[in-house]
Amino acid sequence: METNTPRPPAGDGGRARAKLSQFYGLDNGQEGEKVGQAVAKKSSLRSAVRKLTPGSHPVPSNPYDINSPDFDADLFVAKLVGEASLSQLMAQEGEVVRQIQGLDSDMQTLVYENYNKFIAATETIRKMRVDFRSMEDEMERLASSMSSITTFSSQISDKLRTRRQDVARLSSAHSTLQKLQFVLELPNKLTESIQEGRPGQAVEDWLRAERALTHYKDMASFAGIQEDCEKIMEELKTSLGAKLADPKCEGEQLGEAVDLLRQLGTPSAQLCDSYLKHCAAALCPHLELLEMQANILSGEVEGKDLSCVVIMDPLEFVDEGCNKFLAELCLSATGFTNTFTNTGTGSLEQGAGEKLGVWVEELVTRYLRVMEKRLSQERNQAECPILVRSLDRFHRRLTATSRLVPGLDMARAGLDVVLAVSREFCKAATVQLEEKLHETMMDARQAIAQPRKGTDVALNLQEISTALLTAIADSVRNTFNTLQTFLDSELSFSVKTYFRTTFCISMVQDSVLMTHFYHIVSVCSKFSSGRSVPPALLLLLSRTCLDLHTSTTGYLASLLSEQFQLLDQANLVTVNTALANVSQALLDSYVQAQAADLSLMLRKSVEARDWLSTVEPRSVRAVMKRVVEDVTIIDEQVGQLYEEGQRKVRSSDSSRTFGGHRSRSVFSSYNSSNLDSSLASNIQKLFSEKIDYFAPVTPSKVSVLTGIIKLGLKTLLECVRLKTFGRYGLQQMQVDCHYLQLYLWRFVEDEAVVHHLLDEVLGSALHRSLEQPPQLMEPSVVEVIC
Repeated sequence: METNTPRPPAGDGGRARAKLSQFYGLDNGQEGEKVGQAVAKKSSLRSAVRKLTPGSHPVPSNPYDINSPDFDADLFVAKLVGEASLSQLMAQEGEVVRQIQGLDSDMQTLVYENYNKFIAATETIRKMRVDFRSMEDEMERLASSMSSITTFSSQISDKLRTRRQDVARLSSAHSTLQKLQFVLELPNKLTESIQEGRPGQAVEDWLRAERALTHYKDMASFAGIQEDCEKIMEELKTSLGAKLADPKCEGEQLGEAVDLLRQLGTPSAQLCDSYLKHCAAALCPHLELLEMQANILSGEVEGKDLSCVVIMDPLEFVDEGCNKFLAELCLSATGFTNTFTNTGTGSLEQGAGEKLGVWVEELVTRYLRVMEKRLSQERNQAECPILVRSLDRFHRRLTATSRLVPGLDMARAGLDVVLAVSREFCKAATVQLEEKLHETMMDARQAIAQPRKGTDVALNLQEISTALLTAIADSVRNTFNTLQTFLDSELSFSVKTYFRTTFCISMVQDSVLMTHFYHIVSVCSKFSSGRSVPPALLLLLSRTCLDLHTSTTGYLASLLSEQFQLLDQANLVTVNTALANVSQALLDSYVQAQAADLSLMLRKSVEARDWLSTVEPRSVRAVMKRVVEDVTIIDEQVGQLYEEGQRKVRSSDSSRTFGGHRSRSVFSSYNSSNLDSSLASNIQKLFSEKIDYFAPVTPSKVSVLTGIIKLGLKTLLECVRLKTFGRYGLQQMQVDCHYLQLYLWRFVEDEAVVHHLLDEVLGSALHRSLEQPPQLMEPSVVEVIC
């Protein structure tokens, strides 16, 4: 199958192009022949260049590539017929037909487009020929006009050459007369311009004539004119100065007045001061309004006329300052900069920048002071979001304003105000925490002191302790949530490292959390050293401080680090030590208070009885039963808050058997022999452990009860040593001691302590007995009575 079509030789195309050019008059036909020859030689030239180009490599020919110039149709067809099947041959034929049709279509499109372009170019060339012909006619007419003008000019110059000097002399005399007339009419012109509201024209006229008047001031006529003009200009200066002092003068009038005064010779420093004074007069009323609002809210201003004044909330107050004071300040600073900028250098005049900086700093300092004073009075935690929004708006506007005055760091000053307000809010939050703590402790104290009848629910110190500890933790946690509003990522000041570090560590961690912990320590310390404090409250606060020390402080410190993204947790060593110490002090105070009540009851029972004339004992005294009941109640109270604790391991014998055996073994000598009782007592003390009555107790139930019982029995011992006993009085003391021995041993950590103290009490009674040898009751009888 033959796919390639014969192409016309390159020379035929060149000759056709040359004939077209000759027909349309583009050239004489020679260029077309040259183009044809160039096209004919193009292929041989390309091959020669490809061979001579250094580094070039000949492309290997492929007779089977249909796009290659070395394509051989016979070889391609023979190979395709030999290798492909019939269906493949049919498909290849269809593909070749489609490609030929596409190429024919593309060729027709190109020919059509080129033909249209050729026709348009031909029309353009024809129009250009017509236009050029008209332009040539116009150029010829212009050349003839210029030649006639040159001729006339030369003729005029020749005629005026003899009179040129006379014309120059007359022109100079006319100019001098005009200047003289201007000077003579100057006072009237100045007055007229000023009256018509054109002070700029008056200043311009005066400056034009000032040098001439100064030069001829020795002449009487000119001296009078100069005096009148100077008087008029002084009045103009006074009028312009009054404009600077008028607060109603704004914008262009103010700038025009400054510019005219500068032209009239007023010093630039004086103009700067007058301009800034004028601007300050417009700004001070805004500051005075803000200061009045802050003073009213703080209570510094009082009066009947203040009842009609509406107090603005923080957002309105900040908007008032930003939209009026700061906006006016920006306009004033911009107007000052535009007015006193040197047009040659593009910078402020010498000394003007320093004056502007001092002026702005003074006003901004006053503005920051009143903002800090007003916003620091917002201490309600429920309105914290409004306060934070106000601070954000204030900081944003102040930061934008600071760009107008180079060298004045108002952004840092604004951040200091935000920190000061935040610090006052944290202090208020600390006060609210203290008030909440006081209310919680008062609720706990009322719950403890509330009288209860037989049908009422018994006092549960565990519930009260849990409620107290939960209230402390919840109040601190709620305060953290409120203060976290200051660290919202959308706030302009919260992204500042200086603010976050100062606020999170110095204010929240130190001023709120740690200060509250130390306040708890201080309050509880006052309870431990105070009088008329319910013993149950001492026990409750002791347990609360212990729980704070062991868990709550660490939990709250971890919560603070998590919420406020602190790298290091607060150092709790000191505060935990203080809490542990105050917990121990409260527990010691509880032991002393309960022991004092128990001792008072025992002392009165001993002092109020006549031990010499008492009757034979038939029962245990009621006061001893009351002592056991009170100790049982104390045991229940302490058991609600503290663990049991460890007891010393003794023999497996019961206390009753031990007590009975001890009574028989120690005091039977008084009935069987004449052994001195003091010698027996001293021998017994040698083999007994020394008792520390005021040893600090540990946070356990048995330790607390042991401390109370030791002090109570020690009081009983000292009271017995001051009394003298008869026979039945001694026996009554024997019965009472045995009763106490039966019930008190189970409350202490070492029952031998109770046995030893009661033996000491009974031994002292034996020593103080009038009947010698003293007669004790039989142990079996004592057991029956008890």
